[in-house]
Amino acid sequence: MTDFGVFAAAASDPARRALVDPDERSVTYGELAGRMYKLARGLRAVGLGAGNTVAVVLPNSREFVELYGAAVVSGLTFVALNWHLGADELAYILTDADARVFVTHERFAEPARAAAARAGIADDVRFAVGDAAGFRPLAELEAAHSRAPMGDPPAPGRIMFYTSGTTGHPKGVRKQPVDLTGTPLALISGIGLGSAAFGALAAVDPTRRVDLVCGPMYHAAPVAAACSALDSGALLVMMERFAPERFLELVQRYRVTNVMMVPTMFHRLLALPDDVRARADVSSLEAVSHAGAPCPMDVKRRMIEWWGPIITEAYSSTEGAGTTVTSEEWMRKPGTVGRPSPGVELRIFDDDGNECPSGIPGLVYMSQALWRFDYHKDPEKTEANRRGDLFTVGDIGYLDDDGYLFLCDREADVIISGGVNIYPAEVEAVLLTHPAVADAAVIGVPSDEWGEEVRAVVEPRAAPDARLAGELIEFARDRLAHYKCPRAVDFVESLGRDPNGKVRKKPIRDRYWAGRSRRI
Repeated sequence: MTDFGVFAAAASDPARRALVDPDERSVTYGELAGRMYKLARGLRAVGLGAGNTVAVVLPNSREFVELYGAAVVSGLTFVALNWHLGADELAYILTDADARVFVTHERFAEPARAAAARAGIADDVRFAVGDAAGFRPLAELEAAHSRAPMGDPPAPGRIMFYTSGTTGHPKGVRKQPVDLTGTPLALISGIGLGSAAFGALAAVDPTRRVDLVCGPMYHAAPVAAACSALDSGALLVMMERFAPERFLELVQRYRVTNVMMVPTMFHRLLALPDDVRARADVSSLEAVSHAGAPCPMDVKRRMIEWWGPIITEAYSSTEGAGTTVTSEEWMRKPGTVGRPSPGVELRIFDDDGNECPSGIPGLVYMSQALWRFDYHKDPEKTEANRRGDLFTVGDIGYLDDDGYLFLCDREADVIISGGVNIYPAEVEAVLLTHPAVADAAVIGVPSDEWGEEVRAVVEPRAAPDARLAGELIEFARDRLAHYKCPRAVDFVESLGRDPNGKVRKKPIRDRYWAGRSRRI
């Protein structure tokens, strides 16, 4: 089938352990590849063809990996939805993605069932892990099919992650290879990440490599880390949710060598009592990468002091790779997010489209040598962030004389909390439907644990009473995933929109960030 990865391991050493999931289920490479082929045939049997979409709302699990692998070997589009989302949010993405098959877990059955109905997904192509009314058991999708290898598809399946913009509506990021002629089929081929951070992970000898995935796999980096492990023939250990003491226990028990993290995880590990950290055996760790959010400099220094110079930082996005920086480089240039990853061109432009000299901030643009992307069903958004072959995700930064990137701010007002993007316009749109709200602005304010947390600044229609802040928070929580909702609400007499109807958020935000550095 291929000359490396899951499928080669299944052929050459089928009894080799491939995966241990959060329920402590252990799966060999032979079993994993066999179930991928069975599910691939099952998806074809219910009518899916190349390019069609299978969507899932699943926790980190063996089934998640198997369904993604089935999509890759079938040439399908795989969409992983955030299981925190409510029914309306799920239905929007299912509809936008043109999902033809929907798979969930019994724990998420209630919102998933409502979302499937609103998206018009037929009963016979809804499947669930566990017992969920309105869904067929996932076992029925694979039961009658062979586990024998299949021929490579004309093009491997792809994963499409949903990210949001200033409109607050999620957008699918579709990636296409520039040219993968002659490249063996691999799970990573469907993701389109080229960051050197994954090169650092892959540098560990696969015969002793053990990867721990501790972030939710509806995000790009955890999926890519998992695929990097399995494509190398390593052992993949999965956590469902990050818990610092459990993390340390798994590192020690499985002699974990590789892990992809976000700075919030570092913060929570450093908050453990000194004696807990002192007795934790992390000596097996060889390659740690982090991404997803700014890492406070003190936190990063302390992690390097604890674990050694094995930490690689990646500045990237769902749209593509950006820069990477090793521990040694970062210690020489504290605060940098590094230099361009292999295959990436990095340039900085001012508001007039002129390229900025070193030390002068501007809008950060990048290019990808191997992959191109577009926003699903939104050519205008796709073109809006382009400058020739370059694209931007709206970050402001500058290059120093040695070509290292330092980030200053975000052009957009996206909040990054615990490595997760939260889009204020979506939250504002909900708050503005409350009868007591005349106007609202949602911003990120400092949080020692999360980097930023969500704060609503509200112009009320009348003098607020003591209960209104709590009422607005609950109002939002009834309509949005809880992680998107304000932790607190402040009231102002006027938000002072400018003549073109926009709220100037920077002066509002600056009041909360006075004396603190906000890198992004």
